[in-house]
This record gives sequence, C-alpha cells and structure tokens, in this order.
Amino acid sequence: MCGIAGEVVTEQANQPDLGAVERMTRSMWSRGPDGSGCWSEGRVALGHRRLSIIDLSDAGRQPMVDDELGLAVVFNGCIYNYKELREELSDRCRFRSTSDTEVILKAYDRWGERFVEHLVGMFAIALVDRRRDRVLLIRDRLGIKPLYVAEVRGRTRFASTLPALLAGGGVDTELDPVGLHHYLTWHSIVPAPRTVLRGVRKLPPATIRVLQPGRAPRDHVYWQPSYTRRPEHAGWTAQDWQQAVREALQLAVRRRTVSDVDVGVLLSGGLDSSLLVALLADEGQQPSTFSIGFRDRDGVDGDEFAYSDVVAQKFGTDHHQLRIGDEQIAPAVEHAVGAMSEPMGSHDVTAFHLVCREVSQHIKVVQCGQGADEVFAGYHYHQPAATAARHQAVGVFVDAFHDLGHDELAQVLHPDWLADHDVSRDLITRHLAAPGAETAMDAVLRTDTHLLMPDDPVKRVDNMAMAWGVEARVPFLDQDLVELVAACPPELKYGQDGKGILKDIGRDLLPVEVVDRQKGYFPVPALTQLDGEVLDLMHSAMSCAAARRRGVLRREYVDALLADPNGSATKAGGNELWHLGVLELWLQQHGIG
Repeated sequence: MCGIAGEVVTEQANQPDLGAVERMTRSMWSRGPDGSGCWSEGRVALGHRRLSIIDLSDAGRQPMVDDELGLAVVFNGCIYNYKELREELSDRCRFRSTSDTEVILKAYDRWGERFVEHLVGMFAIALVDRRRDRVLLIRDRLGIKPLYVAEVRGRTRFASTLPALLAGGGVDTELDPVGLHHYLTWHSIVPAPRTVLRGVRKLPPATIRVLQPGRAPRDHVYWQPSYTRRPEHAGWTAQDWQQAVREALQLAVRRRTVSDVDVGVLLSGGLDSSLLVALLADEGQQPSTFSIGFRDRDGVDGDEFAYSDVVAQKFGTDHHQLRIGDEQIAPAVEHAVGAMSEPMGSHDVTAFHLVCREVSQHIKVVQCGQGADEVFAGYHYHQPAATAARHQAVGVFVDAFHDLGHDELAQVLHPDWLADHDVSRDLITRHLAAPGAETAMDAVLRTDTHLLMPDDPVKRVDNMAMAWGVEARVPFLDQDLVELVAACPPELKYGQDGKGILKDIGRDLLPVEVVDRQKGYFPVPALTQLDGEVLDLMHSAMSCAAARRRGVLRREYVDALLADPNGSATKAGGNELWHLGVLELWLQQHGIG
C-alpha cells in the first residue's frame, strides 16, 4: 500500500515536469511514511511513497526499474498471489527482491498486457515499457485502489489522490455539473470516470489505459463477471452454494494474510467483520481487533460493543475498544475532510478516520468487511428488486436509492450548475439495462458492486486508512468470490432480509446473537442529528464568503436547511445538511473556487 504519481508528456520532444511529480509525491506522505523516490527518463516521470508491507528491505523500493527488461513501475496495493507467480516465472526470470512489485515487472515481460489477468489482489499500477515507448495505467477489478488522472498542458498526470494532482499545479478546478448531479443524487457517490472537478477524472475499475505518443489513449476493460446462472452449477442445492461460498471466503481471508507485518481486523460487531475474525481463527490466527463507539444520542445507540466484545472474547483476539466523546468529533470531522480524495457524505467516514488512527499505533495492515452488503444484497434498498421483473430494475432502484430527482435538483442548484437533463438516471439506466444480468436483482447488485461501490465504501476505507499509513484489505471483494456470488441464485442472497447465505455460514461459526440481530450501520449519532460544534462547523462552511461567491446552491435552499438542520434526511439515513456541508468544507480545505 503506497501512493503513486507521475507524468507522461504527450509530445516526445518535451520533458516531464519532475518538480510537479515531486510535489505530488510529497503531498501523499501519509500513504507512504516509510520512504519515497522519483525516477525520470525520456517523456515519463514517476513518483512513489512507500508503506513497507512486503519485502521491508531497500530491494523493495519504488520506482522499481529493470534495465534488462526495459521496464519501470510504481504500484499501490498488494498482489496476494505474488509468491505463486514468482514460482511460475522463476524458470526464466532472475529476481533481485522478494517483493510483489518485482513480480509485476516479470509478469508483464512474460504475458504483455494480459499479465493483469494473472494478478490476484488490489492495485493501481503505472508501468513504463521503455522499449515500446508506452505507459500502461491499470486499476484492479473492483476499484479498491484509486487512480486519478488529469490533462495539464499536453501532459497526462496521475496520482493515488485527487489532492496530489492539485499539488502538481495547473489542474482545471472548475466544478463539473455532471459530477455535482451524481453527488447530490446518490448521497455523495460520483462514479468513475467523473469527479466533482471538471479537470480530474478517475481510471475506471478493471481498466488498462495505454498511453503512446501520437496516439489517442486506448482503454481496455479486462474483467466483468456475468450475473447469470451457469451450467456448471445446475443441480446445486442451497447447501452446495453455502459450502462453495464459505470455501471461497476462507480462501479470500487466507490470501489477505500475506504480509511481512502483522494483520489485524476492523471489528464492528456486525456479521461481516465477525466472519473475518472467525475465518482467521480457522487459519490459526488470533489477530488484533479494533472497535469504535460514540455517545448515545436521542435514542440512537452510538456503539456496537456488546457484539464486538462477544466476538473478541470467543476468538481470543487482542482487542482494542475506542470510545469517542462528543468533544472529539468536530476536530475529527475537519481532519477527515482533509483526508478525503473527494467529498464523501457518509457519516461513518469520520469513524473510520478515528479508528484507523488508533490502528496505526499498533499495526500496519487490517482486514475489514467492506463490500459484503453490495455483493450479498445486504442493504434495505436491494429488497424491492427481489420481486421486480427484469424490466423494472431501473424504477425500483431509483425509487429506493436516489436522494433527489432531477426536478428536485432544480430547486437545490443554481441554474448555471444544473445539468441540462437527468444525467444520473441515464447512467444508472445504461448499467442496469446492459446484458449479462439475468434478473432485476442481478442487475441491481451488478450496478451497486461495479459502478457505485468503488466510490462509496471502498473509497471511504482507502482514504481514511491511508491517512494514517494503514493498509486496509477487503476479503469480500476477492475477485474469485465476487465471480462465484454473481452466479449465485439471487434468492440465496436477498433472503432473510439480506445476506441470507452469509447468515447461514455465520450460524456455523459465530455466536447466534451476532448473526440474528438487526443490521447496524457504524453509528455516529452526532453526525446525523447535528448540534453544538458540528452544527457550527456546517453553518460556518455554508454561510462563508467562499460558499456565497461560488453560488452553486440556491441561497433560499441553504437558508432553509440551516434554519432546520435536522429536518431533511437522505434515503440512506444521512443528514442532508451534512452532505452539502462536507462538499463545501472539502472545496474550501483544498482551495477550490
């Protein structure tokens, strides 16, 4: 896990701006506090911040250059099957390190662009093929690791964070009306390739982009599982599926123990993270576990310690319980917003920021349960698709998930910033209607997993963990597990009010009270019912001169929210003022507009 940056000059006669790459790299120090490096040759410059997880020696440093092969690379993430690939490649390759980074170079030399199909892991890669004079930008299958891209004066720049691109200078920071439309429609989710800024884009998940002088960039999508039933599963019973999913999840957890440092677990007390602890116990491990809780407010529980304590005691983990007082929340909000690559309105971002700060005092790597709800139909908004016909997928998803319709946005946004049609519904419609999804539920889960999730829970945990130099691994987004579950009959997923098949697995492994309980959602009551210092922070952000000058939101709408700060909730249960306040705080913290 690291931070990467670089620049590719479009015209070969020009030289890359190494100073800009150094500034981008330096701005990501928290993603890689263990070292840094830059490299430049011809029309390419690369930068890297290192978090040492595999091969802690200098041999694992980046940028890594192989002069014999004519290759150079910077890489963020982890290749979980690097030892197996190393053994496969060793018949004709000589390795100088024990790092997974070097395996990437040798794999590309062996298989060319198709090398990515051999990788199991999470990754954002920038690979320079010096002999062919081309650069490959690559993102993992589920978009776990980020990669932002900007065109600046005939140069393509890329980095692990959006603020790093801003540090390089010259980026168009005008707001993007389409990105704003997505942000306000989908409770702050802006799917790739968009961001809220006109001049910054994201490489989509499962994509290879090839940059060569004199040619337009070429994108190739290398992975998309089918959400249909397969002949090889014909005749499988519910028990067969349960066994197959359990084995795939066990493998996913085992893969994510690959490390030269200790691996812990973010233990919320919910089904997903508790399963990770149980499956690690099957691997003979008693990891450090970390839970966070807040003060109860207005009848809303602020912690789930009753459940996380039961799991920690059953499996004998080294458990750390973090209790947060209300007085700590407002400062934590400002720090969390500063750590966001993009504005994120989910209230649990602050919770992740605080718990990862605690984790960083003990270990460098944790497993966490992100992605389970999207893959296994765990959210309440999935349930309407269970009984819908295939052609009704768009309607049921929009009704259950969209915060504001296009007509409502016209009452929120100043006309200059309102897209000229419902761009958010159009995008959802295209994804839901695409072939390869058999039922309405299949289509909804595919859209949630492959379009929306990378810019919601996945981005959340990456940004907040990396703010403290912590690598977060997500077993529920193992590529083999996702492919298997995509083919699973939907009723096994949405049954039992969601995640039915996971609950059945959990009953074999966990205390019953952890499985058969009402679904929780990492509660932070002080950010759903705003008052005190947090409300003051939101009021200041929305009323300041910068916000008024920007003029994105209709003033009468903002004034109404401020007059009744807890009167409007999103469909996901968030506070509407909070969502807009986070956007404004993020813009101000990063000096935009």
